[in-house]
Amino acid sequence: MTTAAAPRVPARLGRFVLRMFRPQIYATYGVLWVLTLEGSAVALTGTPWRPSGATWVRAVSVVLALLFLRMLDEQKDLAHDRVHHPDRPLVTGAITAAELRGAMAVITVVVTALNAARSATAALLLLAALGYGLFLAVLERLSPAVRDRQLLNLAVTYPVQVLLGVYVYGSLAAAGTVHADWRGAVLLALCACVFLHFEFARKTAWEAPPGARLYSTGLGPRRSAAVTAGLAAGAVCCQVLLFASGGPLGLLPCLAAVLPAWGTRRFLTAGSGGWPVAAATGFVVATYLALTVRAVLLP
Repeated sequence: MTTAAAPRVPARLGRFVLRMFRPQIYATYGVLWVLTLEGSAVALTGTPWRPSGATWVRAVSVVLALLFLRMLDEQKDLAHDRVHHPDRPLVTGAITAAELRGAMAVITVVVTALNAARSATAALLLLAALGYGLFLAVLERLSPAVRDRQLLNLAVTYPVQVLLGVYVYGSLAAAGTVHADWRGAVLLALCACVFLHFEFARKTAWEAPPGARLYSTGLGPRRSAAVTAGLAAGAVCCQVLLFASGGPLGLLPCLAAVLPAWGTRRFLTAGSGGWPVAAATGFVVATYLALTVRAVLLP
């Protein structure tokens, strides 16, 4: 029976990934994030940037880490999903918790090996991000407040994304590609504002459907919209601080701000429905693509 069932596990994991970790979205985001962070960090040193083998190790590692965290989230949210999302793979039995944990163990071994071959520092930084994710799973199980209060949950869980950014920047510093300074912190803050703009946008609405976990439920729609718009403005400010000295090309990524500006106006004037998520998604893609292109085009 074990032999017959074994070949089915990769297929079950594959179906889980295609449904809950759509590669065209999550993998694209992970790769763009790494290219933006690495390219901008190198460009700030005045050195021409081109992707290298190490770049793709970082990109693959970040995408696999995001998949690890998505698998972990599926297990953390099981009780909630049984009530509000009964079609989720873990609820229906399309995948089991044991299979997800096995895949997470494989991911841990793969990313550790990939990074240890280049730098022990890089491997440790990445393991710190994965370890923090596991710590969160325990914390949310022990603390109903962390689990159920949306803004508190964000404050406690978002640092795992920061740690992934620190892994990318820290691995560059460990390799001697960049020298860590205050600009690294601003660059990480820029990426944080871009992501959090999208995170707030997708959870900001005038009405809350049953079971929805929205920031606008606790803040109110208008205040949640103000935070969403403010995060986009924060990303633009970080870009100006870092790249204004580069002239018009340096400020090219700021043009993406037209998308959150339109999204804010559209949400506030509509008075119903949710934030136009397409505009928030476009802001992430346009900002990251523009920053990556800028890093490539600099002489």
